Amino acid sequence: MSNPKPLLVAFVLATLMATAHAGTLPDLDRDTLPAGDGWASLPTAALPQGTTGGASADPSRVHTVHDRNALVAALAFPDATPKIIRIEGVIDANVGADGAALSCVDYARPDPQTGIVYSLEAFLAAYDPAIWGRANPSGPLERARVASVAAQQARVRIRIPANTTIVGVGRGAGLRGAWFDVRPGSTSGSQPMNVIIRNLSFEDTYDCFPQWSPTDGAAGNWNAQYDAISVRNSTHVWIDHNRFEDVVTADANLPVYFGKLYQMHDGLIDVTNESDLVTLSWNHLNHHDKAILFGSSDSAIADRGKLRITMHHNLFADLGQRVPRVRYGQVHVYNNHYKISDEAAPHYGYSWGVGIESQIYAENNHFRVSDAVTPDFLIDRINGQRIFATGTLLNGVSAASAVDVVAAFNETSGGSLIDSVEWTPSLHGPIEPTGAVPTSVIQGAGPFK
Repeated sequence: MSNPKPLLVAFVLATLMATAHAGTLPDLDRDTLPAGDGWASLPTAALPQGTTGGASADPSRVHTVHDRNALVAALAFPDATPKIIRIEGVIDANVGADGAALSCVDYARPDPQTGIVYSLEAFLAAYDPAIWGRANPSGPLERARVASVAAQQARVRIRIPANTTIVGVGRGAGLRGAWFDVRPGSTSGSQPMNVIIRNLSFEDTYDCFPQWSPTDGAAGNWNAQYDAISVRNSTHVWIDHNRFEDVVTADANLPVYFGKLYQMHDGLIDVTNESDLVTLSWNHLNHHDKAILFGSSDSAIADRGKLRITMHHNLFADLGQRVPRVRYGQVHVYNNHYKISDEAAPHYGYSWGVGIESQIYAENNHFRVSDAVTPDFLIDRINGQRIFATGTLLNGVSAASAVDVVAAFNETSGGSLIDSVEWTPSLHGPIEPTGAVPTSVIQGAGPFK
């Protein structure tokens, strides 16, 4: 009798290759956040097993979708019945009810009072600071802009209900132009949303109608809406193995109006409005300015005691600022890899933003940056005081590359940061030596890695 082992081995290898080719992983749809994997794993009375998403979904509530309208229908917001949404291919959010692609021109709306339709050319002519001055825009074209914003938001904003898992199926799975809004129907307090978002590429979340704010800074600024993912009034959210990037609408491709970049982007991931218990792991964020914001404003005192967030094993490449910027929260930032190229260095602001009453615990993070970026640039103090940073390496993997970023900041700014926090992280997996972080993260961060 012939030896069956070679046949068995060949069958197993063929099965694994077929699975890899299909871009799926066994049981990925029903994965839950492992115990102890960051703040989102914390058991609570409402979710004693931590963050499970739609893992308990009935087979009838598992949907595979290929377009924006099918995605919205499958999510069925605000239905909190456990559900799993599998995304195949790339879903464009800027489409109409008939599925036809929509451009910025298609969203242009009239002023409700005068009927004057928005156009960028007319807006620029009306509110040129040389003519209009430094007052905020008002009147028919500004009202038309606001109406146009509402028209685009109605298409790109995709509401995510509680007890939902959304996963990419295949290495090309993702969304273009979409805003995932994780938020309950209530706009106060926080609710256990229990949402998992994994293995997706988010590209070009853009605002067709940025707001001109002439008093924002010395020369004014264009400010956009829509984050790729926003988490508001929500607890228990796991965002894992995703990629975020601007491609067609990258800042380098955008024009300059009134002497300022016509900024069509806001953040990539924002966690605000009393949200709590969030884990961001193994994501790849690439070529963007305002990356990650925790806490909506200095006056949002309801965030006290909340915004407990973990960030680990993420790859942050050529991000200008907010990686993250924190208000109020207790944030554990460990084993992340930060890269700033020579091309991006002139636009780099900072990585860790110390906001009001925030307490960042930064542990064993690695930076590979342009020579123009010195250690004191890695932190910015934005009305906060406390950050504990240990095990940081800069442009190397040996102990000789260790830097004390808090001391470096204080040396150049007059000693305004306190190198300690009033908590110690306990919910985390094994913490790698910093020298191992670049290889681990580059190999592992992003969809299906």
